Amino acid sequence: MAEIHKGASVTPTKVELLEAWMGGQRWYAGKGTSPSVRRLASWRLGDPAGEVGVEVLIVSDSSGGEPVVYQVPLTYRGAPLEGSEGALVGTTEHSVLGTRWVYDATHDPVYAAQLLELIQGRVRAESSSASDEFDDSVVATPGRAWSRDVRVRGSSVVTGEQSNTSVILDCIDADGAAVPVIVKVFRMLSAGENPDVVLQSALREAGSERVPAVVGSVAGQWPEPASGSSGEPTGEGAADAGGERTAYGHFVFAQEFLPGVEDAWRVALRAVRGGEDFTEPARALGEATAEVHATLAASLGTTETSADVARGIVDEMRDRYAAAADEVPALHDHDDAVAAILDTALAVNWPALQRIHGDYHLGQVLHTAEGGWMLLDFEGEPLRPLAERTQPDQWIRDIAGMLRSFDYAGGAVEHSGGDSAREWVARAQQAFLDGYAAVASDDPRSRPALLAAFELDKAMYEVVYEVRNRPSWVDIPLAAIERLATQFTTTTAEPDSPAPQEDTP
Repeated sequence: MAEIHKGASVTPTKVELLEAWMGGQRWYAGKGTSPSVRRLASWRLGDPAGEVGVEVLIVSDSSGGEPVVYQVPLTYRGAPLEGSEGALVGTTEHSVLGTRWVYDATHDPVYAAQLLELIQGRVRAESSSASDEFDDSVVATPGRAWSRDVRVRGSSVVTGEQSNTSVILDCIDADGAAVPVIVKVFRMLSAGENPDVVLQSALREAGSERVPAVVGSVAGQWPEPASGSSGEPTGEGAADAGGERTAYGHFVFAQEFLPGVEDAWRVALRAVRGGEDFTEPARALGEATAEVHATLAASLGTTETSADVARGIVDEMRDRYAAAADEVPALHDHDDAVAAILDTALAVNWPALQRIHGDYHLGQVLHTAEGGWMLLDFEGEPLRPLAERTQPDQWIRDIAGMLRSFDYAGGAVEHSGGDSAREWVARAQQAFLDGYAAVASDDPRSRPALLAAFELDKAMYEVVYEVRNRPSWVDIPLAAIERLATQFTTTTAEPDSPAPQEDTP
C-alpha cells in the first residue's frame, strides 16, 4: 500500500498543475476558459513494485459558472516515463520525495494494470489521506457473466475521443490466451448510475450477445459542489465537503474489446462509394436493434406514455425547431409543415416508454464475422444531462437516429463530390425498417407522423451542430428536413388508434 507523507509540501500543488493542464484536454467541456479547480475527493491504487504513486482526483471546475465535476487519474513518478511525453501533466517538487513527474494516468501502464485488478476484485481502493488504509467509498463490481481471470500485459489509449478516455488492455487469461479488454474512464461525472454500465450489463445478464461482454465497473462517492461555488482551491489533504451533499456515480466501465472489426459507419460509407447493395446488412441491423429493444423492455420494464408525457416530448421538439430556425432562418419556410407533423404526432397512440440506446447511429454499431451486428456506447446523447439519459424514452427515437445516420452516409458521399446516393439511402432505410418490423411486435411505419417527428427532431439537432462546427455540412440535415416536410401530409398519417388519454389530477 502507498505511504502517505503527511505534512509534506508539493510545489506547484496538484490543483495548480490541473488548472494549467485541463483546459487543453479534449474531454474538458469549458472550451475557451481557464479552469478554476477545486479538489473534492481522491483515492489511490497501490503499485506492487512500490515505485509509482497512483491517485484518482475528483475535482470541480467553476470557470463556467455552474460547477462541472471531472475525474482525473494521475500517476507520480521519480523519473520520466519513456514515450509518454504527450501525457505529462507537469513536474512538481515534493518536500520528501523530490522531483516528481506527474502523468495523465490513463497513459501509464501501472494505472492500467492496477485498475483492472480493482475491477476484478483482486485489490481494493486505498485512502489518499492515510497510509495502510482502504477507501470503502470506491466499489468495484465484476461482470456477473464474466468468468475469465485476466491480467494486463500492455495498454494503449484510444485517440480521438471527446468526452471520455478509453484504454485498450492487452490481457491474457490463466491459460495464456489473449483476451483484449477496453476500459472506459468517465471524465465528466454526474450523480447517478451511468446508462452505459446499466444497460449493457442488463443485456448481457439477460443472455444477449448483441453487446460485448461486461468485465466490470467501478463506482464511488464525492461531495457534490453547490451551485455557484466560488471555485477557490482547497487544501491538498482532504475532500472539500463544505456542507455539500454526497453524490454517487460510475467512474469506470470495462468490457470485452473486439479487435479488427469495423463500425457500421465505415462499412456503410464503403458501400455507398462502391455502389454496393446494402439492404441485407441494413435488414440484419434492424433485426439486431429490435432484439436489443425487446431485451431492454423485458429486463428493465416499460411505462405507458401518458398524454402529458407525449406533450412534453413534442414541446421539446418545438423548442429545438425554434432554436434551429434561429440559427438558420430559411427553416421558417417549413413552419406550417413542421407544425402539422408535430400536431399529428401528438394525436397518435404512442408506444410505451422504455430504456433505449439514446444516441443511436452507424458509428455505435460494430460488424463482427461471427456474431453479426453488435451495439456499443449506451451512454445516450452526451450533451443531455445524465438525469435525463437514465429515464425511459421512446424506442422510435433510436429508429429515427439510425434512419438519419443512413441519410448522413449518403450525404457524406454526395458532399465529397460523389453521385447521388438517394436511392441507396432509401433502400437501406426501408430494409432497416423491414428488419426491425420482422422481429419487433411493432412496425415504426405504423405511426408515420411519430416517426417523421423524431426524424425531424434529430435533423434539427444536426442543423445546430453543423452550423456551429461544420457549416459547409449543414446542407445534409437541411435537405432532410425539406424532404420530410414535403413528403408528409396529414392524410398519410392518420392516427392508427386513439391518442393517449389526458391525465387525471
